Amino acid sequence: MKEICEEINKTNTRIAEAEGRIEATETRLQVAEDAVTELPQLQVHLDAKLTDLEGWSRRENIQIHGVKEGAEDNSPLMGTFVEALLREGLDLAATFELRVERAHRTLMPNPPGEASPRSIVVKLSSYRTKEELLRLAWQKRGFQHLERRVNLDHDYAPDVLRKRRAYAEAKTVLRERKIRFQTPLPARLRVFYEEGIVVYGSAEEATDDMQETGTRDRASRNVNYKEKLEAFRHKDSA
Repeated sequence: MKEICEEINKTNTRIAEAEGRIEATETRLQVAEDAVTELPQLQVHLDAKLTDLEGWSRRENIQIHGVKEGAEDNSPLMGTFVEALLREGLDLAATFELRVERAHRTLMPNPPGEASPRSIVVKLSSYRTKEELLRLAWQKRGFQHLERRVNLDHDYAPDVLRKRRAYAEAKTVLRERKIRFQTPLPARLRVFYEEGIVVYGSAEEATDDMQETGTRDRASRNVNYKEKLEAFRHKDSA
């Protein structure tokens, strides 16, 4: 009986130790699960912060779209070509201080044949200079160079550019309905409906609201905007 009692005591001791280890393991597992649960939220926060920082680093940049490939070949530097291009195209005064720090084509392969030319990224010395150039370019709605239409725009971060492009179909519908809109930074859509201004934070939010309200124009039911928006949503989610 004494030996049996000793064995029982040893077994109880081992069981207690095992239970302690199991409890400690469950605690560590719970901590790990909580950390893993927070990781997606942390990633979203860090991605947003990274995009914001990248946007600030591009604050003095513009992109020039539509300049024919090779048009700059006769200039000693791309910056020299860009300065001459902007002064002529935007009719800048001789006293206008235009300091181009750097300029280059976007870093992608040369487009084949008659494909759209690569845009030119320009780093200016001043944010105010950039804003003035964009204002003049938008007022003139671009300008002609070597029989091509040239336009200026902000140099958006890739993630912001992707989000802004997602509004393409919604903006097409708004143009067809002659509804005024704007695309404020970084990636929103401001629509001027008759009953008021609505600001959308995402393309999905915009298309959902437009479908639900009939693009806020209930006088006409003959435009297939709902089908267009629904097709765009399916394409975007594929």
